[in-house]
Amino acid sequence: MFRHLLAGVAVAAIATVAAAAQAQDASEARVLEILKTTPLIDGHNDLPWALRQNYGNDVYAVDLATNLEADTKLHTDIVRLRAGGVGGQFWSVYVPATFTPLEAVEETFEQIDTAKRIIAAHPETFGLATTADQVDAVFASGRIASLIGMEGGYSIDDSLALLREFYGAGARYMTLTHSKTTTWADSATDAPKWGGLSPFGEAVVKEMNRLGMMVDLSHVSEDTMLDAMRVSDAPVIFSHSSARAVTAHPRNVPDRVLRMMPEDGGIVMINLAPQFVSETVRAWGAARAGEDARLKSMHPGDPSAVERGMAAWIAANPTPRATLADVVAHIQHVRQVAGIDHVGLGADFDGIGSLPEGVTGVDAYPRILAALMDAGWTEADIRKIAGENLLRVMRAVEATAASKANERPSLAKIAPAAD
Repeated sequence: MFRHLLAGVAVAAIATVAAAAQAQDASEARVLEILKTTPLIDGHNDLPWALRQNYGNDVYAVDLATNLEADTKLHTDIVRLRAGGVGGQFWSVYVPATFTPLEAVEETFEQIDTAKRIIAAHPETFGLATTADQVDAVFASGRIASLIGMEGGYSIDDSLALLREFYGAGARYMTLTHSKTTTWADSATDAPKWGGLSPFGEAVVKEMNRLGMMVDLSHVSEDTMLDAMRVSDAPVIFSHSSARAVTAHPRNVPDRVLRMMPEDGGIVMINLAPQFVSETVRAWGAARAGEDARLKSMHPGDPSAVERGMAAWIAANPTPRATLADVVAHIQHVRQVAGIDHVGLGADFDGIGSLPEGVTGVDAYPRILAALMDAGWTEADIRKIAGENLLRVMRAVEATAASKANERPSLAKIAPAAD
């Protein structure tokens, strides 16, 4: 009798799991139908940098037309982009903040070239877009609208002329900083120098407004966020950031700023990096960094001892994993605080070392959006987070630029240092 009861429980459990899987499949199918008529536009993908690091910027070194999940560490390929319902992609043209300014200028232009060569190598799949209308046109042709975003204001080498040249080359947003504070803007992960933006930093934002280049506040300090939103005549974006109230990382957006988004009109596009979406992962990383510093202070000049100590620490403190539920929690929080019109998606694929459980690459979007639908989001809500919100912001930025068509290009320069 007892065995029969156990068997019945097991059958019921299997049936429950099967029903849940069937419901998830149905939700994902609904999402993919929505994405046939509304482009899902991801705000930040580092494939050009991944190709640079691993394949010498050779866009033919791997066959992007095949599923590369099993053969490479890449999160991105055409098969998975299509499976993910991606209709628009901002390709990040990132170079490290450790480069000299002249190196950053040269190599950012090289990264723009790489992005354009990716597009040219697969014309049946990708089409370059520099305006919201062009995004719509490329998407209507059945291809993935491909846009370019700069990551790190150091790449303009304190020159508004270079900013204009990058815009002319196709860049449609610029992240004002990356991991380091620049000569005119404070980073979220470095010591502040300016209390936000310097006067030249304000001139950069104004010139971006005049050009029609979106002001991206991912990576910047809270003071820089506030200064940029005060100075900018157009809505701002966070191309790949999450919510600080959910995960207390300085890279994330605080509620104070989220509450300002309705008035600003901008958008926060959720990042998938585990340390930004899981408080457990963030705290583990901070503890790991502390242990590494402690061991280095105890064993100066003995890297082997440090390595052994860290191996023992990690064995005793296994790396935690972020989950899809963590990602959904950030999306829900931004919606709750900023509103449905101010949330988007900017995963940072191929720019982060690990992914949350349940996410293997750019094919993950139907699972993420299906989880939102299962939580009560409507089809209209899904269309907004997928692409409508970002297209609205792009059009607002373009309209601001059009209103400034008679303004002359700025000749502002950084004030020389006092003797």
